[in-house]
This record gives sequence, structure tokens and C-alpha cells, in this order.
Amino acid sequence: MRNTITFFLLLFIGCAFCFCKQKRVDEQKQVSAADFSEESSPVVSPQESIGLMQVAEGFEVVLVAAEPLVSSPVALSFDEQGRMWVVEMTGYMPDTTGAGEDLPTGKIVILEDTNQDGVADTRKVFLDSLRMPRAICLVGDGILVAEPPSLWYYEIKQGKPGKRTLVDAAYAEGGNVEHQPNGLLRALDNWIYSAKSDKRYRKVGDTWVKQQTHFRGQWGISQDDAGRLFYNTNSENLLGDYFMPGFGAANQNQKAVAGFNEKIVANNSVYPIRPTTGVNRGYLEGVLDDSLRLVSFTAASSPLVYRGALFGKEHTGDVFVAEPAANLIKRNTLQTNGYLTTGKQAYKGKEFLASVDERFRPVSLYNAPDGSLVVVDMYRGIIQHKTYLTPYLKKEIAKRNLTQPLLSGRIYKIVPKNSKVRKMTMPKDAVKLVKLLGHENGWIRDKAQQLLIDQEARRIIPELRQALVKSRNPLLVTHALWTLEGLNALRAEEVAFLLRHHDPLIRVQGLSALPSILSGATYQQFMPVFQEMVNKPDTLVAPYLAFLANHLRPFDQEGANSLLKQVVRKHPTNRYVADAVISSLSGREESFQKAMLSFVPDTATALHRQLQQVFAYKKEAQDNRNKEAVLKQFPRGAAMYATSCQTCHGPDGNGVKSLAPPLNHSEWVTGNKSRLAAIVLYGLTGPVNVNGHVYKAPEINGDMPGIGYSQNLPEEDVAELLSYIRKSWKNKASTVHPEEVKKVKQKFKNRQKAFTAEELNYLF
Repeated sequence: MRNTITFFLLLFIGCAFCFCKQKRVDEQKQVSAADFSEESSPVVSPQESIGLMQVAEGFEVVLVAAEPLVSSPVALSFDEQGRMWVVEMTGYMPDTTGAGEDLPTGKIVILEDTNQDGVADTRKVFLDSLRMPRAICLVGDGILVAEPPSLWYYEIKQGKPGKRTLVDAAYAEGGNVEHQPNGLLRALDNWIYSAKSDKRYRKVGDTWVKQQTHFRGQWGISQDDAGRLFYNTNSENLLGDYFMPGFGAANQNQKAVAGFNEKIVANNSVYPIRPTTGVNRGYLEGVLDDSLRLVSFTAASSPLVYRGALFGKEHTGDVFVAEPAANLIKRNTLQTNGYLTTGKQAYKGKEFLASVDERFRPVSLYNAPDGSLVVVDMYRGIIQHKTYLTPYLKKEIAKRNLTQPLLSGRIYKIVPKNSKVRKMTMPKDAVKLVKLLGHENGWIRDKAQQLLIDQEARRIIPELRQALVKSRNPLLVTHALWTLEGLNALRAEEVAFLLRHHDPLIRVQGLSALPSILSGATYQQFMPVFQEMVNKPDTLVAPYLAFLANHLRPFDQEGANSLLKQVVRKHPTNRYVADAVISSLSGREESFQKAMLSFVPDTATALHRQLQQVFAYKKEAQDNRNKEAVLKQFPRGAAMYATSCQTCHGPDGNGVKSLAPPLNHSEWVTGNKSRLAAIVLYGLTGPVNVNGHVYKAPEINGDMPGIGYSQNLPEEDVAELLSYIRKSWKNKASTVHPEEVKKVKQKFKNRQKAFTAEELNYLF
């Protein structure tokens, strides 16, 4: 009884404290930037938070939803009625220990603006009791929900969840919350893509199809009007693909393919308008400038290609990137030359949007039905996951009481000042939807295509065929093509027509759709078209022809090889063509190289050089035959590697581009055991020399966090992890024992920051 009284007394005091605190904020007439510093970071209302933002000239920020209507939002999707389906990750980091993170507190909620004043006023819980949900996608009569480790599909029955189908039991297997797949972008080509993943999904009838694709990004994924994908990592502004996403991932012996995972914007500088000492590595030299502001991206997320018409033509195709750790949103402009895409920051020394409110955490950005840019603000103090939380950041969190609030969240839209924004809903009539396939707003076009496919609206196929061959609007032609493809109604002669189209971008769309209709009955009619295209000096389509050889091979192996040889003859020095050729040579690389020597004898050409990389990778894979034995010997170490290391260093230990250097055949792994333990426990920052090559940002992240700050991490588990990586792949080093780990922990028990390579070489 006494305990019960004590509990309710504490609860009452806690509630009273929160009420008084909120009341003080409410009674405050005006919060100014002067109230925010490295020592102070008050919680403010949504309207006050808007007042603390600086947005580009000519734009304004408008509130769409806020607590208590929404809590801890991380992702959303609009339906055809303009309603927002929002993912609430309320379990994320309740405190610096992450206590209670595994509790099923997450939700999918539907927010609606019923009085059409621009602000959501109703909330309906569609799905609750979820553990750390992270992404959704509306498909057909249901919704995909990413709830680690699984990807589920829920049928929607009268607004409520119906039958649940498991789409992928290993969608987000391994990794922590910062390094698990997310995004679920329903792309132009009718496949669903994720960031931090090498899998794509598609619903065909009642069956879910899963295929391998390129590994892309970390948090958030977007597409341009041509259907090319864009993404990034936490320290990189913008990465992306030069080619359509369905190509180039067929050869498992090929580690990287030119034209995918390309650096689109190399400048990673950011320009906060407040001190940002609350970043995980703020104590390191070069992370903050003299005014204590973040210098470069550290939590880049949710790159968004703006495709609405509301901002005007000068902004169409711009890419906006969120940086929640620095409380800002960056704008980049892109330029395309053939299939090459490059970009630059739109402003010098400033951002599209920046705030002095430290709890403003823009984690996701979206195109909206009305053409605005929607910002999902998690509105939290703690944004860093416990796996990598440094003692330095824990002190920063305590200094400004950043643990609270836990149940806030805001959704904003950014619009031009004085613009007339109205709620957009999609018609149910299929004929009207066809007309919207050429709409100036990319969200409208995408949704029209998706609805026609989901409705299986075959009665409008004649209208789609007319648009395909007669429309002068390339956007309408593109979406008509992919709608026909999604309805399984695309004809070979229609694709052949597009391959001779005067617009090179339409020709590319035709080439991209061709695999879905290529068959034993149709492939022969494309052979003369391929020949025509090869003979023309058209470098734009050359890589696509090489990619397509892989799809032609099941029907005509000789024709596929001939096509590859002709493309190589025509473009012997083009590295994009070379990698496209290699992607169609799985298991045939050696024989093709021998044949190629007769017509491309120069072994310095791109194809010869890149084939040598494939041969080296194949040999290395053949040498790594101890995987099962090591897994059996160190099961906990293998599990820890999959959870904490694999996403950056790769399942093969060879490192991941833009993230981390190789562990395979690395002297840092196979050398001094205590030195390796120190790295894993306390982290490594800055350049590092591995086998004669100096890895540094932006080639790698440049900052490996340690896992030893947790007091609950047993030495036995760390020893298993170290032993696992010291004996995996080509590594043949000795076992690490718990006592050895314990000695390192005792030696550096007061360690507060990551090591540098120079420091480690001096100490060990």
C-alpha cells in the first residue's frame, strides 16, 4: 500500500512539474534566439518553434500537425484522400540508456484535415503495439509496414487492419535502429526500394516478389522524374544513380558498378545558426568551428527530389536534405549531362532552412499532394542511438535536459509566401486518373499511376496506348508506359516504338521497361533495333544496351554476347559501359576477356582494368571458406558483428563505400590484440592506413564509434567479436580472451573520446 501511495505521489509530482514547465513556456510572451545557447535549450510550442526558424527568402513554414495529435513521427505517406499515414516511433531512446526501447509502443496513425483549414484535426490509430516501426508504403488495398526485423503487409478493411502477410522475415535483420532498412519508396518502375538495403519488392496479384538490387544509402530514399534514385549516408550530402534502378545488380562477382552509388554533391558543409555542441563527436577537433557549430554533415537524412510545381520551375528537381543534428534543411541544385548528374549547394554559407531550436529534428522530407514540401519533425532532444552514444554527448544531454520531451512531434509544410495552397484529392474515375499522368506535380503523377495499377483498371488501356504514341508531354508518355507495364499490358511493338523516339530520355524509359516484356516470342523483333542503336553515336543508351544483354541471354546467348562485343568495340574507354558489360557476365568474365583481346587488345582500357578487379574479388571469395566454422565457434561474436559492424564494414569484411575501410586482410585486425580491442571499445577517428592505402573522409565516414561505453557489455561478448573478425575471411589471427579485453577496459576506463591511428600506433 505504501509503495502504491509513493508511486502515485511521484506520478502527481512528475505531472505537476511537466504542467508547470509547459505553463511557463505558454506564459512566455516571446521566445527569442537569445534564450538558446550551449547552456540552454528550452522546450517551445510549435508556433514558437516556427518563429525560431530562418527560411529562404520568399518561403514560409506552416504547421500541419503537432502533439498531442502526433507523437515522435519519423515517416509518413499520403493517401488518395490527402490524409497522412504517420509512423510514430515513440519507443526511441526514452533516456540515454535506451531503457524500454523494445516495448511495443509504436503506432501507425491517420491524420486528417476535416475542415480544410490546412491543419490536421483528427487522429485515428490504424495499428498499434509495434516495436520501433520505421517505414510504410500504401499498396493496393493494404499497407506495407517495416517493423524490424520483418516487413509485413496488412490488408485494409473499412479503415482497419485486416489479414497480415509476412513479406520478408529478414527485411531489417541485424544492425541497430540507425542502420536498418527504411524508406519503402514505390518508384516509377513499380518496384519498392529501401535505403540501407539491397532488396526490392513488388506485389504481383496476391504474391510478393523479392529481388536483389544495389545497396543504397542509410536513411531516406527519393526519385527524380526519370525514376532514378537518390540517397545518402549520415556524413554525405547526396549520393545517387545515373541509371534506372532495375539494372546492374546481376553479377555477384562485381563489388561496385559505375553509375550507381555515385557522389552527386561532394560538398558536405553545413551552416547551423545555433551552437551545436550536442553532436556525438563534438569534442573532436574539426567537428565544430570556433563558434561551436557543426562543420559538416553528421546525420544527413531523407534526401528529397522536389517534384511539385508550387515552388516554381527554378526549384523543380532540386534536392533537399535534412540534418536533424544541426537543426537544418539543405537545398542542392542538380545538373545533368547525358546520364551524368552532378550537383552543388544552392547557397554559400547558409541553408534553405535553419533553426535555433535544438529539439527541431527534421528526420524526413516529402513531396505533398498540394505541391508543398513536408517536414517531419521528431521534436526530441536525444537523436543519437545508445549504441554509439559517447560520454561527451551524455553530458550535453544532461546539461540542457534534452531527454524531455518524449511525446512531442510536429509536421510542417514549406510553401511560397502568399501562395494559394489547397487540399488535393485524387479522383476515383480511371479516365480522369489517366489525364493526371501528365500533371505538373510529381506526387500527383505517381499516385495516378499507382491507383490505376492497384485498381487493375484495364478498361483504360486504350487511352494509355494513345498517350504513349501521340502525347507530346514526355511526363505523360513516361507514366503511361509504366502504368501499362504495371497492368501487364505493355506490348513489344510499343516498346520498339519508344526505342526510336526522338527524345533520348524516352528511349531510356523504353530500354528500362524492356525486360518486363522480353520473351522467347518477342526478343527477335528487338535485335535489329539494338543493332541500330549500337551503330549510332549514342553514349546515353550504350550502358543500357549492355545491361540488357543479361535479360536477352536466356533466349539468345549468342545474341547477348554479340551485343556486348559490339558495345565494347564502340565504347572501349567508357567505364560506365565497361561495368554495364561486366554486370551481364556473371560466371563468364574469363571467357569474355579472352574473346575481347582479339578486338580490344589494349589491356589498359576500362573493361580490362575493371575485369581484373572482378577476378581478384572472385579469388578472394574462393579463399574465404571458413565462414561456417568461425560462425559455429563464435556465435555471439558473429551476432554482434551483424548488429554493430556489418552495415559499415560489409558482410564480407571488405568495407562499404563511403562508410568504413576493410577489416578483411587488415593489419589493424590481425595485429596487436589490445590495439584492436581499444578501437572496438572506444572508437577510431580520422584517417587510417590499411594495407598501404590511406582511408579518410569522404571515402569513408572517418569516424568509427566505439561500443565499450555501455557498462553492461560483457568482456566475453567483446572477446568473441574480436575473435570472430580475426578469424573470418582471409584473416588467420589468434583468439582473443575475455581477460585481455578486461585489461584494455581497465587501462582506458576514463577514456572519453575515440582514438586516432597515430595515437594507437604510439600506445601499442
